[in-house]
Amino acid sequence: MTNDSKPWLVRIPEVFDGVTEEVLKRTGGTLRRQLGQEYHLIDVANAEAVQESEVTKFLLWNLPIEHMWPCDPRKMDLFIEKAAQTLAKKFGSRKPQALFIGQLNPGSPDRYYRGVASNLRGRALQLFEGLSVSEVEAQDPGKETLFCLVGKEGLFCGMQSPRAANGLYPGGSKFIDQSSPDTVSRAGAKIAEALHYILMYRKPMAEGSHWVELGACPGGMTAELLKRGQRVTAIDRAPLDKRLQSKPGVKFILAEVATFVPPQGTIYDAVLSDLNGPPGESIGHVIRLSASLRQGGLVVFTLKVPRVENVDGASRIFDTIVATAEKAGLNLFAQTHLTYNRHEFTLFFEKA
Repeated sequence: MTNDSKPWLVRIPEVFDGVTEEVLKRTGGTLRRQLGQEYHLIDVANAEAVQESEVTKFLLWNLPIEHMWPCDPRKMDLFIEKAAQTLAKKFGSRKPQALFIGQLNPGSPDRYYRGVASNLRGRALQLFEGLSVSEVEAQDPGKETLFCLVGKEGLFCGMQSPRAANGLYPGGSKFIDQSSPDTVSRAGAKIAEALHYILMYRKPMAEGSHWVELGACPGGMTAELLKRGQRVTAIDRAPLDKRLQSKPGVKFILAEVATFVPPQGTIYDAVLSDLNGPPGESIGHVIRLSASLRQGGLVVFTLKVPRVENVDGASRIFDTIVATAEKAGLNLFAQTHLTYNRHEFTLFFEKA
């Protein structure tokens, strides 16, 4: 650690555990300690090395740490009051647009820290004046928010815009409840989170927008799009879940994606691909069908890579797919690793 280094919190999904050490090294950071299940507190001399390096795709979320209180809140008297007062004193004059507090280990069955996060935010909001935003999705992606994470390791806070942090929520994840009897498959959570994520880059899709979905079976993503007032042409060689077959707004085509030809004159607003198979083949299907995509139309593409065992291998596949898409007029504007992704990245393109 040098005199110019700053503490930074980065989140690397558990599925990338095998390359975590390599990713941290390439950010130029020195590991101070691991926090929670996926968070790493590092010291960095150059913030751009975290946010603009070739390993950014492996970082689900990042935050400069401007206040930390290493402690176990369970063992601290008046933790919430002391922490709230400190946050107001330290950050109040900087006028963050919003204040959001989350858990270092959100998947834990222990509800204690969920309560701490909620109660601390409630008390802190009483002390801050002039916050312009109270709802997560109402944030201006380019303005600074005060984000905090709390757990048995303590409290860690900093100010950064959601876009720079790579998420509107503290920690970056929007967790989707999959307990509903209407849930068709876990894939639905991926598109639900993806639609939330791209609010940092463009307006939400208008109601009635027409999607073509490649490899739709059993229909988890189709169901989520229909819930949001979208229209879907769903293509797969296997049938959709019976619950979707008579739903208004969906047209199902039982066919191989490779043989599907859009009816003459059809214009889609978005293409969605969660296809299994070689990435080059999958992006080829997207490119072919993007001829029927309107100008400025959206592509949500799941890049499925072999088990990630080193940074360069996954990066080469990533770069090849992006170059192939951009050569065909599909411009990458964002990428992330969603909560329910495995060895996958979700890429977002716009038709030039």
